[in-house]
Amino acid sequence: MNYIQLTQQIKKNQIPTISLVYGTEPYFTQNIKHLFIKKVLKEEENLATYDLKETSIQEVIADVETYPFFGDRKLIFAINPIFLQPKPEKVLVEGLEHDLSVLERYLSNPVDYSVLVFIAPYEGIDQRKKISKLFKKKAVVTECNPIKPYEQSKWINELAAGLNIKIDNNAYDLFEGFSSDLHQLESELTKISLFVGEDGTITKDVAEQLISQTSNSSSLQLADAVINRDLPKAMSIYKDLEKMNEEPIALIGLLAFQFRNILRVKLLKQKGYNQAQIQKQIGGHPYVIKIASDRERRFSEQKLKNIIDMLATTDATIKQGKMDKGLAFEILLYNLIQK
Repeated sequence: MNYIQLTQQIKKNQIPTISLVYGTEPYFTQNIKHLFIKKVLKEEENLATYDLKETSIQEVIADVETYPFFGDRKLIFAINPIFLQPKPEKVLVEGLEHDLSVLERYLSNPVDYSVLVFIAPYEGIDQRKKISKLFKKKAVVTECNPIKPYEQSKWINELAAGLNIKIDNNAYDLFEGFSSDLHQLESELTKISLFVGEDGTITKDVAEQLISQTSNSSSLQLADAVINRDLPKAMSIYKDLEKMNEEPIALIGLLAFQFRNILRVKLLKQKGYNQAQIQKQIGGHPYVIKIASDRERRFSEQKLKNIIDMLATTDATIKQGKMDKGLAFEILLYNLIQK
């Protein structure tokens, strides 16, 4: 089962008695925890969280099997089930041992007044272990690892659908830059959904106006303005970055990073590399490689080398104190666009 399937099931009040959530994407695991709390609990006293590096599974099961004093159900989170790892981590309490026979018995015969959720912040679990196989048979097992590059559009659509909004095709690139931070992606979409309203559509213009600017996302937009030969827009972005206290030297570095990536992608494409091979070779984020791959068609190899030379020259001019840094950067933008 995946994150979407589990959350949809919980939202319909189809609450699994025993769940195992594993993976390294905190956005998914935190949302699942909050959803369980919202749907299961009526009384805060019926919530308990145990760290299995510090507490034995026997103690956890004893609590799970104790009838709740308040309300109808209790919710127990068991974090760090180290016994599911190929090489279990060390426990934090001397002498602590997990009697897995107690867990095996409970998995086969759980009580109906407790919901037990194991949270394993590991990329995977050891599928060969007896206890892992029993989890797969008796519990709802959900993988919550970071999304893959090919899943980015799907997740953006899922989040947008949950907010009852749509996204124009030409606006996707602006959101894909946040796909490595799903909390930030959700925050940006939630903010813009309030602007466009229910059943509204996010256009590229709206997204550009409302997406929170970071130095990295703005450098992508600055590179876009240079590539599109849009001097007013480039200057406007620079002034915004200046208000964020971004130094021209740092902006030159960000632009140099963008154009070096474009050049490297172009050279690798000329050698016959596909996008997956290029990403492996360069080691960058899939979104950065995708953008560079789209942009490289706009430049010759020599043009890219000339741009990188101009960036390096301006960098040296500022560092040597030969010109005011703000003026030097504005002249650089003019030269990059006009030439």
